[in-house]
Amino acid sequence: MPSGNKRTVWTIWRKKLIQGNKVWATASGVAGCVILLRLTGILQVWEWTALDQFFCLRLIEPAETRVVVVGIDETDLQKVKRWPFPDTVMAQLLKKVQAHQPRAIGLDIYRDLPVEPGHAELLKVYRETPNLFGIEQMKDRDSAGIPPPPILGDRGQVGFNNLIFDADGKVRRGLLYWAVEDGTTHESLILKLSLTYLKAEGITPQPATSNPDYLQLGNAVFRRFAANDGAYVQADDGGYQILANLRGSANAIPTVSMADVLEDRVPPEMLRDRIVLIGSTAISLKDFFYTSYSYRLGQSPHPISGVELQAQFVSQVLSAVLDGRGLINVWAFPLEWLWILLWSWLGAKVVWKLRSPYKAVPVIVLAGIGLIGISYGAFLANWWIPLVPPSLGLAGSAIVIFALLAHLEEELKRSKEFLNSIINTIPDPIFVKDRQHRWIVLNQAYCKFLGRPLEDLLNRSDYDVFPPHEAEVFRRQDQQVFDSAQAHEHEEEFTDQDGTTYYIATKRSLHKDAAGNLFLVGVIRDITGRRQMEEELKRTAAELVRSNAELAKSATQLRHLANHDSLTGLPNRKLFEERLSQALEWAQENNQMIALLFLDLDGFKLINDTQGHDVGDLLLKAVARRLTGCLRSSDTVSRLGGDEFTVILPAIPGPQDSGRVAEKILTTLSRPFEIDGQAIFITTSIGISLFPQTGQDAETLVKEADNAMYQAKELGKNRYEFAHS
Repeated sequence: MPSGNKRTVWTIWRKKLIQGNKVWATASGVAGCVILLRLTGILQVWEWTALDQFFCLRLIEPAETRVVVVGIDETDLQKVKRWPFPDTVMAQLLKKVQAHQPRAIGLDIYRDLPVEPGHAELLKVYRETPNLFGIEQMKDRDSAGIPPPPILGDRGQVGFNNLIFDADGKVRRGLLYWAVEDGTTHESLILKLSLTYLKAEGITPQPATSNPDYLQLGNAVFRRFAANDGAYVQADDGGYQILANLRGSANAIPTVSMADVLEDRVPPEMLRDRIVLIGSTAISLKDFFYTSYSYRLGQSPHPISGVELQAQFVSQVLSAVLDGRGLINVWAFPLEWLWILLWSWLGAKVVWKLRSPYKAVPVIVLAGIGLIGISYGAFLANWWIPLVPPSLGLAGSAIVIFALLAHLEEELKRSKEFLNSIINTIPDPIFVKDRQHRWIVLNQAYCKFLGRPLEDLLNRSDYDVFPPHEAEVFRRQDQQVFDSAQAHEHEEEFTDQDGTTYYIATKRSLHKDAAGNLFLVGVIRDITGRRQMEEELKRTAAELVRSNAELAKSATQLRHLANHDSLTGLPNRKLFEERLSQALEWAQENNQMIALLFLDLDGFKLINDTQGHDVGDLLLKAVARRLTGCLRSSDTVSRLGGDEFTVILPAIPGPQDSGRVAEKILTTLSRPFEIDGQAIFITTSIGISLFPQTGQDAETLVKEADNAMYQAKELGKNRYEFAHS
């Protein structure tokens, strides 16, 4: 391949790489921000809402045929005129149900205390019904617990009915096991009833082959819920939880009333060989809960009774084992992050490619609809994949690129105005072209040279004005400059509006404004003269670029000197106060904790006096390097003056974490320093103040940390102390 062609190919690839870097940089930045939002848990409520709507949109599944609910409704309450029902009524109901030979009976009603009359009769029923399971409520943070019926408890015929609620009050998880403080593992009513039914099918629980910590029933593996599964962030994953995959139909579980059973209006085959759950469905008893199906768009909230919810979970277990009905699966974090990055890249790429909001916005909307469709399709295949974070990444990247393009356009406009103001003062004909070889700026001398008004030339190309053979030459020479990024000067023939041909020398060069817009600037001169003016223009442009660079370099140096310690290079007191104020403002908005560490070197004055100030300065530099090296990049290490240092620890989980950082600093600084060929030992005393426990403002935090540091010195040095709140 000729060297010229190789150079052209490389130039094209380099342009694509530069454009790709902008897209990837934007996508990576936006994706990183979205991932951080995701990890804070801010997005989980939105993600739950999206999941709920997916559940509501799913096609209605066939009703469960293995589970039946005997509901105690308002009519039953009015007939008995008493709640809780007397034990004689409960005994009669259980006898009626057992007479139809169900596989298991779940009594989802607390009966830990006698309700006369009929308690003795009920106890007899308990003893004579081996497939009857009562309930208990396990003690948790919100309840002291409710014990089971004593006889059923002694016989092991009890399952707990505790539910897990998300922050929005909905039940999206079910419990299978619960381990208490004494090491005893309790089974839920859901699991008790399911295992009893499955035992008749020859299916017993066993460790999963893929993971021994997971429960396997038949071919179904019940993956244990983890704290960060799906949209959850640091959720309570105690016990053995599973994600709910309930049936959405109002008639998903067949239900009969207590009166129907007592008055023999229920066909025996409806209960025979099934799981029968008995519980309240009366609205007045307020045993109702919200699930993913409770809030359908455009409809009033529709809660589900507790006994129906238990039946739904039993149906989920049975259908997964016996019918192969899927359980909800989730992605691991790395795959989720890659998913967010992919959609962030797509948003940035679409806008960067199309440029125009009128073209890009519809495509972004279609992409968002496609994302919803993909997420819904994955949900139908029993995968809960992120929807809200990639949507934010898609929209966020698009917005950032729109803003970048607007900035580029504004800079282009300013550049045009600036160039106009400059080149119109120059008598030589001058033109400025964009990448599409269109004139975007022309001075009056160029218009006069061509014999055409400015309005006829702007945004047009050489082919619109010059003869084809001349236009082809100009295009080829322009492209050479674009491809090589080098200035070139060519001798050319030029034909004006009157048909007069001139021999001209055109100097072409590339210029880039602050926003990265690239321009081709051409200066036309008479071959016999004007060379001196061309050189002057070139020197002026170079001097302007050099002056701008020197000014920028000086400004950067001044900013650094104003905000950093001249000896150690660490942030000085001014920058420390700014960052502490910023950290406090962020912590207040996000309800986070901040730790401020105040350090003072022990015995530094003695080293300074005995070893000299040069050694002392070298020691301070070494201390600064060690402090910076042992902390997070998000932490701020500052030198206030002398041998006093501060450390800002933003977003710490608890006070003990700041203590661990202080221990790490003490250990790091206690190692000997090699200064001018000799080992120097030094320790430090640290005072710690916490926001918001110790103080609410920067001044108080600094003061309290300073006091705590002096307390550490008084207690023996080389230690840390917390400020008292």
